[in-house]
Amino acid sequence: MSAGRVWMALASAILLTACVGRPVRQQPPAAVAMAEQVQLARVAMLAGHRQWSLQGRVALSNGRNGGSGRIDWQQDGARYLVSLSAPITRQSWRLQGAADGARLEGLEGVPRLGADAETLLRDATGWEIPVNALASWVRGAADAGLPQAVVQYGSDGHLSNLRQAGWSIDYSDWRTQPALGIDLPARLDATREGARVRLIVDHWQEGAPTP
Repeated sequence: MSAGRVWMALASAILLTACVGRPVRQQPPAAVAMAEQVQLARVAMLAGHRQWSLQGRVALSNGRNGGSGRIDWQQDGARYLVSLSAPITRQSWRLQGAADGARLEGLEGVPRLGADAETLLRDATGWEIPVNALASWVRGAADAGLPQAVVQYGSDGHLSNLRQAGWSIDYSDWRTQPALGIDLPARLDATREGARVRLIVDHWQEGAPTP
């Protein structure tokens, strides 16, 4: 066989291998059952701690445009205050509200009000941010107010993917929180169609934030 035919055969083999792909490794049933029990205990623990805050970094994309900045999130039951600042552009805004409505400040003009935080943000900024569901997802739990989630676990027993309401949330890092005695996500990537929210948590705090 000529050298040219050898290279063609080798290239074909490589392409066939790429098309077939590597088989997906399935977790043993016992490992999945254990991970499910740990997740149930985590969710029960989180349900009893409804006041928390986080500081971190966020990157947003709507399929055409993107941006990133610092994020400060304070949650007290159904009430929330989310502040985002972009040091490069020196732009910032604050979103606060609860189940009965939301208020957006910091953009040009007067503060904007809306019955739904997601719609208010989308209309004002173009960003698709599922604020209400993220309050649960960011702590590694499904939103109880949405249709049942589909979850997957990694080889380390932690939640690796959660799919709910058309969103897919990937978790790639978990950190132990001594105050709770459980692990919380330090990095997540939420996507739905062209929308994307990437969040890195630098600091978690349970209870009321430090003044």
